[in-house]
Amino acid sequence: MLKFHQIVLRKFLVLFLTLFIIVGGIIYFWEYEFYLQSSQNALQQDIQLISLQLDKTKDLDKLTQQIKKSLGIRATIIDTDGKVIAESDANKTTMENHRYRPEIMMSDTKAFGVSTRKSHTIHKELLYVAKKVTLNNGKTYYIRLAQEIKGINQQITQLAVKVFSVLILFVMAIFYVSYKINLDIQKEVEKIVAFLKALTKKKKTTYIQSDYSQEFALITSLLTKVSQIIVKKEKRKSKYTEKLQKLNQQKDDIISAISHEFKNPIAVVNGYSQTLLDDPNINPNIREKFLKKIHTNGTKLSALINTLRLSLKLDSNQKALQLTQVSLYDLIRECSDTLKPSYPYRKIIIEGSKDIFIQADATMFSIVITNLIENALKYSEDEVHVSFNEKSLNVVDSGIGINEKELENITQKFYRVNKNSWNNSLGLGLFLVNKIINLHNFKLVIESKVHEGSIFSVRF
Repeated sequence: MLKFHQIVLRKFLVLFLTLFIIVGGIIYFWEYEFYLQSSQNALQQDIQLISLQLDKTKDLDKLTQQIKKSLGIRATIIDTDGKVIAESDANKTTMENHRYRPEIMMSDTKAFGVSTRKSHTIHKELLYVAKKVTLNNGKTYYIRLAQEIKGINQQITQLAVKVFSVLILFVMAIFYVSYKINLDIQKEVEKIVAFLKALTKKKKTTYIQSDYSQEFALITSLLTKVSQIIVKKEKRKSKYTEKLQKLNQQKDDIISAISHEFKNPIAVVNGYSQTLLDDPNINPNIREKFLKKIHTNGTKLSALINTLRLSLKLDSNQKALQLTQVSLYDLIRECSDTLKPSYPYRKIIIEGSKDIFIQADATMFSIVITNLIENALKYSEDEVHVSFNEKSLNVVDSGIGINEKELENITQKFYRVNKNSWNNSLGLGLFLVNKIINLHNFKLVIESKVHEGSIFSVRF
């Protein structure tokens, strides 16, 4: 029969070894899995962002170096034949063909290719993530990012050695002290497990601290760092998701605007043309009337398409100005005369000298003047005043006005006021006005009061 201290020692050793295995296993599993998974997710997100830049980037070598500098990770761009065309950490001309690398082959059939192995190029253990990307010009590349895997196994081994040293102290202590220590250790373990469970449930816990021993302080410090990394990645993912949602919302706004404005003209064209097809003996006067309606709505559709095309060119800075000396009075008069057939009972008063000239693109600037005058005609019932001098052009109306909140957004693309469409048809009128004015290095200033009227000023 064993002696009492031998029984205590044996049971203590069994208990300690059991706890050591449990804690060590938990720490190793979560540390390793969290690191690999979070690193993999981060690399995937980085690849998604980088793929958006490829169409805009001509120097791929410079892009990989920028990725290395800003993110601290290895970046490689490979063509479909497996040739390395850009590399951040090595000489691409001496590198082997990468066509049959595991991550490259996997990315041919999946959204991302993933593998872990030692790099023969830089002699480090790396986590690789690759994605196949096709650019707008039809070219296809593989974007591969790699991050070094830290010595997790070595950290776990060091932790085991430290915990084992604590075991020797426990053996030398009295049974009561050893029992209390075991209870304290159990509490620390439970706290760590609870923290890990909170992480698995995606709770907001990001900090854990232990002052019990160096071992637990190290464990909790590492867990805190891991959780903070995860939270940062989640925030980055959230921002990226928010950006995608905004883009989707803009897409929905565009589709909604286009469908709204195209619906009526298309319905008119279809309705009248179907009537003409169904009744070949229709009265000639009615036929002519219907054909005029079809022509008018076809012209409207053409104008809408031209407006869309112009907005795209201005938004992407693809529209160049043809600057000439333009008579401001003649241009205003021409725009006013163009609008009169649509507003035959409205009065447009022009005030200004005929000797004032500005350096402008006459065609583009006429769009500005026409939109500003037409807005004033649409949303007021009295006469519209257009005044100008060497410093500015002002369009004044005494209409319904615009509130402050709407003034902040009125020049945005496809923006529409809740009750009134200030931007003409597709919500592009004042967007085009503002873009053209900025292109001329002029400035648009809007002053308005609800139920009193508005002043649209172009400052030269």
